[in-house]
Amino acid sequence: MLARRCWSSPWRGNTCGIKGWARHNSSSPFAELARREASRHQIYQSLSTDPYVNLSIEHFLLENAPVDSCVLFLYINQPCVVIGRNQNPWLETDLRALYNDRRPSDQDDGALYVRRRSGGGAVFHDEGNLNYSVISPRAPFTRNKHAEMVVRALHRVGAVNTSVNERHDIVMTPEATNTDVNEPPTRKVSGSAFKLTRHRALHHGTCLLDSPNIHDLGRFLRSPARSYILAKGVDSVRSPVGNVSSALADSFFSMQGVIDSVVEEFAQLYGVGSDAVLRARRALANEPEIFSGDTWVAGTVGEAQEQEPDVAKGIAELRSLEWKYTQTPQFTFSTHPHEDDPRERPPLPSSLPPSTRAFLRLKHGAIIESNISVSPDDFTASDQATRVHEVLNGQKLHEISTQRWTEILQQGLGGTDGTDDTVVSELSRYLGGLLAGH
Repeated sequence: MLARRCWSSPWRGNTCGIKGWARHNSSSPFAELARREASRHQIYQSLSTDPYVNLSIEHFLLENAPVDSCVLFLYINQPCVVIGRNQNPWLETDLRALYNDRRPSDQDDGALYVRRRSGGGAVFHDEGNLNYSVISPRAPFTRNKHAEMVVRALHRVGAVNTSVNERHDIVMTPEATNTDVNEPPTRKVSGSAFKLTRHRALHHGTCLLDSPNIHDLGRFLRSPARSYILAKGVDSVRSPVGNVSSALADSFFSMQGVIDSVVEEFAQLYGVGSDAVLRARRALANEPEIFSGDTWVAGTVGEAQEQEPDVAKGIAELRSLEWKYTQTPQFTFSTHPHEDDPRERPPLPSSLPPSTRAFLRLKHGAIIESNISVSPDDFTASDQATRVHEVLNGQKLHEISTQRWTEILQQGLGGTDGTDDTVVSELSRYLGGLLAGH
């Protein structure tokens, strides 16, 4: 039996009982207070579920908070797949299942595709996943420090079988009474990513608390083109995942309880005063407000911060197709084994000639080399490949729809020996399906 859930809005409460602090509307003072040299401790929770907004607020805090300050930022995103800065979306995601700015998802529950500014692997966010971000001085920073902080918070709410592993992830081990031999020895509940600047360290991570999509994450993270792509950059490490709530049988579980516990552990780790903690826990979720004391800032942020010029600039960058796709490191796509990538490939569709070959080399998401042909005759195949490349050269892969593949292949293959409209149509559908043409 799973734990009972309580989905109360975070940080509700009254506003009485504290002296020596100031209340602000959260739209105007945020940037000023975040930059203030005296703001050594800052605690925020976002009311927005837009990942572009939340990642841009986070980046603003990394770039602008005082160099000796410690910042906690908590947020929950709408369903989305977030890949690392140096990852390949065609390799790490199923773009067909995502709202990827090039084609609408065919699924009512499709998720956004997002590329963040930090490294690390691909992760899935939804309303049952809490994202935590800690920004601190670089000198005393270690990669386990804040993951261990979150583990202590999880222990507070009863998830005592959680710990940090050698990859700096938070994992959950089965209870000793569990005799299911098919259950993995550990399940990942939190992954981490990092960004280091000259003076500052950013550690942000996920925490799967009660995701309704826990058994369906592979639908978004399983690329149909994985067998065909050889990529530079960071490859995600696949791990069995689980919800923290599943470890809390017959006990009371709430997102709010975990949030409060993370705030408390952050306060203990960095010596945050009780007045700041109380303000953070009592900020009114329905009336976005920020509170400040002499050395602290706490409260709620969100869509109001989109008006801050530096935050708006960050949102525009993350939403741009250039950031999402042309940031991709160099990679190759090939339907057949070759010297650099001798892996066996899945068989071609029976509707295509057995002699079909398709090879692409891409840099910054643009095609710099290609070799596509269908003829079994070497001379004809070479001519076909040359003609196709004249059209493909320099084109950005994310801009090539299935219809555009048809036009390109018709120009290169049409009228050549053994090629008809059916072959062109089938090859276009095949490549478009693997590379998410719309």
